[in-house]
Amino acid sequence: MTAESKLFLISAASGTGKSSLINSAMIELENIGKKVELSISYTTRDERSDNQDFYFFISKENFQDKINDNFFLEHAEVHGNMYGTSREFVQEKLLQGINLILEIDVQGVQSIKNKTFPCESIFLLPPSMQSLSDRLQSRGTNSKDNIDLRIKNAYSEIFHAKKYDHILINDDFEECCKNLVSIIQGENAFPFDDAKEMFLKKLLY
Repeated sequence: MTAESKLFLISAASGTGKSSLINSAMIELENIGKKVELSISYTTRDERSDNQDFYFFISKENFQDKINDNFFLEHAEVHGNMYGTSREFVQEKLLQGINLILEIDVQGVQSIKNKTFPCESIFLLPPSMQSLSDRLQSRGTNSKDNIDLRIKNAYSEIFHAKKYDHILINDDFEECCKNLVSIIQGENAFPFDDAKEMFLKKLLY
């Protein structure tokens, strides 16, 4: 890792718009000359057809083999599927002076922090739980049971937001994207505070 490179861990409940925000932020960062790439994780889930997939898709057997070989920096089961991050991939990119953005669930973030691996964590909150449900339904790729499971999991995931270094609320896409860029640039911080405490209580209860 160089002094200029860093691993950014970004979490959000399914349906928050995480992928869209990250893609827009990366375009802005690249336009101003910031070296940044998306860390590509491994997963056992099925590939979607909406061109929003940035994964290496492998079988459950192959995934287990990689676990046994200590291939992953972290791995976890999410929504019934396995996800994992290649330790070698992350280390090589950081050594090249490239900032990495890793879309990751709360289990994965905790796993990486437990290893004391240098990183900065960001949690993206939705403007409401209804917006999560609406977005998941609009995809047309999730069954009702799957949507119900993701909403149930969202409550648990959002509860952990206060443990992150930064918390952003995606109620205004452009503003949220600008704030995400400023975090990666090292210009601003958006820690947990009283206002976010009140927002979380409203969101969860």
